[in-house]
Amino acid sequence: MPEVDLVFPRAWLEFVDPADQDQVYRCDLTWLTSNWTCIFGNGCQGIYDTSPESGCCTLGAHFSDAEDEERTAAWVDKLDDSLWERRSEALSKKGEVSRKKWTEIEDGERKTRVAVADDGSQACIFHNSREFPGGYGCALHALALREGVHFVETKPDVCWQLPIRRTFRDVERIDGTTYSETSIGEYDRRGWGPGGHDLDWYCSGNTEAHVGAEPVYLSNANELLALMGQPAYDVLAAACESHLRSRSALALHPASPVQH
Repeated sequence: MPEVDLVFPRAWLEFVDPADQDQVYRCDLTWLTSNWTCIFGNGCQGIYDTSPESGCCTLGAHFSDAEDEERTAAWVDKLDDSLWERRSEALSKKGEVSRKKWTEIEDGERKTRVAVADDGSQACIFHNSREFPGGYGCALHALALREGVHFVETKPDVCWQLPIRRTFRDVERIDGTTYSETSIGEYDRRGWGPGGHDLDWYCSGNTEAHVGAEPVYLSNANELLALMGQPAYDVLAAACESHLRSRSALALHPASPVQH
């Protein structure tokens, strides 16, 4: 059985953000020390069996806010035909890339447009097919490689965060004091809402994707630094190292057959 149950024992770490005493981080050590790694193009079956080649890019990317969209748009303007297979579909009558052509509104939220191929499969407009000479996968990811930057800079927030999930809540202590809590954990099926249970395949709890050479807190260090900042990440990294040394049987991710 390649995909494990959603509910199992997890180890959580809570600590005050060294850079902000009013913020507390709550981090899922079980997930962050797991061997998960992205296997897009190397065994990923896609979240829907009707579009297996597009991985989790099938539905397009919802922007987290206006700043996220503006940052992405600045990089989109740097894409050319050698990196972006569907660029011609985003051109205005004047031959310029038009944001109206590569974005859409769904349920009142702005997102990247979904394109439908001749075979009926669908994917984000920035998804390049296997046959594209410029390379298979995300055009914005390819752009990051060409420009020598990390894809955290070029892709929409949700694209580089998944399957790490950051959530926020305000907490009131029993003495009436309050603090802001930021949770860093696994973006499992439940993170997609009710529809997440209907996905045909999903990677975060799937043994097929827990084959990384490094635990998540190291392989996704750039993403975690962007989400937490260096001081908080340093605390997290030290705790992850300690957790792995302890090898608590109740706190290891069941999808990871071997952990470091």
